[in-house]
Amino acid sequence: MEQVTIRGEYIRLDDLLKHKGAVSTGGHAKVVIQNGEVKVDGEVCTMRGKKIRSGNSVEYDKYCFEIV
Repeated sequence: MEQVTIRGEYIRLDDLLKHKGAVSTGGHAKVVIQNGEVKVDGEVCTMRGKKIRSGNSVEYDKYCFEIV
């Protein structure tokens, strides 16, 4: 699990996936999120604008991020 430090209060789920290189574009992020391929705190999340905060974990494909 890779730890990711955010600067503000939160980061949007689609932005996190783009920032960490899990997807190449915002459009790709939208598709994988809407297809139910992304989990937040172990539960499938289909909201691309979901606010990810410190303490959350995000899983997609071979990627696993812990937000600190």
